[in-house]
Amino acid sequence: MPVPSLLAVYAHPDDESLSSGGVLARHAAAGARTAVVTATWAEDTGRGAELAEALRILGAGRPRMLGYADARVPQSAPGRARWCDAPLDEAVGALVAHLREFRPEIVVTHDAYGGVTGHPDHVHTHRVTVLAVQASGLGRLYPDAGAPWQPSALYQATHPQSAERTLNGHLARAGRAAQAMYTLPDEQVTATVDVSPWLDQKWAAVLAHRSQVEGGSAPGLIAAFPSDIRERLLSTEYYARHDLTTTAPRQSDLTA
Repeated sequence: MPVPSLLAVYAHPDDESLSSGGVLARHAAAGARTAVVTATWAEDTGRGAELAEALRILGAGRPRMLGYADARVPQSAPGRARWCDAPLDEAVGALVAHLREFRPEIVVTHDAYGGVTGHPDHVHTHRVTVLAVQASGLGRLYPDAGAPWQPSALYQATHPQSAERTLNGHLARAGRAAQAMYTLPDEQVTATVDVSPWLDQKWAAVLAHRSQVEGGSAPGLIAAFPSDIRERLLSTEYYARHDLTTTAPRQSDLTA
């Protein structure tokens, strides 16, 4: 069975590698078209160059950067609005244009919490992506953004509640304090993907974000872990599926 094309939509350079690097590498290795849209940072910054290298490693094509400013780093996109402050219609339309141009079967993004950290840029990316995948299939919305295209499913990168204790256990073993995490009830996690065969690629893509490894953010924190802990953290990816099309019979009311 052919592996479906996949477009990942994430807030920052490095989110794609940490959250979906294994799935991106897996789909690319199977011959599927893959790509990544990144909401923040300008392409001519150092982080733009790091993203280009990470995507090359993952087989995910060229960077597709919307170029808004990171909520916490104004210099990430000089002269541009912060991603969370940009007009909603403008942001949705920009993403619709990428969806209609790339025409993916599957879209991947942050969950409604914005992942375990709850970063506001992650949360906003989730909201914009949900609106954009719905609007993309409606021809009278954003008519200048290309011919309508409806992806078949939206997968939200997440973590189950059962993993929270394990994650904090790994932090404790590495000498780090426990963290409050945003996780989903286990029954809402619909895909648990073993990406261990692509772990080397995924980790190489994470390391391509050198400024983040050296700056002590999430890639740097993970890089400081013993290799066995790092492998356990990165070798499984979790997703919650949201179906965008249906073959259910027509109903005469909303109670059926």
